[in-house]
Amino acid sequence: FPRITFDDAKKIIKEKYNYVAYKADDFERKEEDLICKYAKEQFNSDFVFVTNFPYSARSFYVMKDEKGITQTYDLLFKGIEVTSGAQREHRYDILKNQIIEKGINPEELQFYLDFFKYGCPPHGGFGFGLARIMMQIFEIDNIREATYIYRGPTRINP
Repeated sequence: FPRITFDDAKKIIKEKYNYVAYKADDFERKEEDLICKYAKEQFNSDFVFVTNFPYSARSFYVMKDEKGITQTYDLLFKGIEVTSGAQREHRYDILKNQIIEKGINPEELQFYLDFFKYGCPPHGGFGFGLARIMMQIFEIDNIREATYIYRGPTRINP
């Protein structure tokens, strides 16, 4: 799948499609659509990885470089994000500082920090949206139609 950095994707969206989003540090739904359109036109791919998101748009546990660029990605498929992933921060002191940077009391996450206290190997993770990918594969307009038992703000119990 093609890979495009977040900054390059924003430039492409602005220059090629003359669209400027309200959010500077993340994508709006329309931008996901446009960058997928670009990937289809340029690479003949329904998928595109967008990498290196700004830290302001990501969680405290992601790894970032000295410029604040994260080691993260979103995988977009036919106009929507189907998964996000990241190399996770594994160094205790940096992780604790990032919790503080995000305005969270580290005492509230001490249970999490304890996993890293005595050392943790470099690692990563991702969250996969099965319903989203099914929705796109079968060209279903509403995610509720692609979900076995939909749970939402107005539907908590089956």
